[in-house]
Amino acid sequence: MSIVTTRFEIKTQGEIDIIDVTAQVNSILRTSNIVEGLATIFIGGSTGAITTIEYESGAVSDLKKAIERMAPRNMAYAHDARWGDGNGFSHVRSALMGPSLQVPVSGGRLMLGTWQQIVFCDFDNRPRQRQIIVQILGD
Repeated sequence: MSIVTTRFEIKTQGEIDIIDVTAQVNSILRTSNIVEGLATIFIGGSTGAITTIEYESGAVSDLKKAIERMAPRNMAYAHDARWGDGNGFSHVRSALMGPSLQVPVSGGRLMLGTWQQIVFCDFDNRPRQRQIIVQILGD
């Protein structure tokens, strides 16, 4: 059993910035030499999330609208009253979507569906430099 842990950075715009990170994860998997196992993709932060979607403009737009309906930006959040940073909505969005994703690996490939990509969602109210952690376990 091998464990490979790698990080990569991306710059985001904030405000529900959805970025396809599938190519970066595939690159890490290729260099890991792991053929059978499990890949975990994780964001260490409380205002972002990792998920999958068909990364095309219509689906991305639909997801952004759904996120806004789930945790609207324009309502009062106790976090904002306490810290004054105006990003209470981003913490709620992150908690609802989750900071990580696990994808099975078989034959040296991520077992993603035909139209499924791995995306990072940045919910913060400002641009950020984000570090995404990829850990691959297997043989």
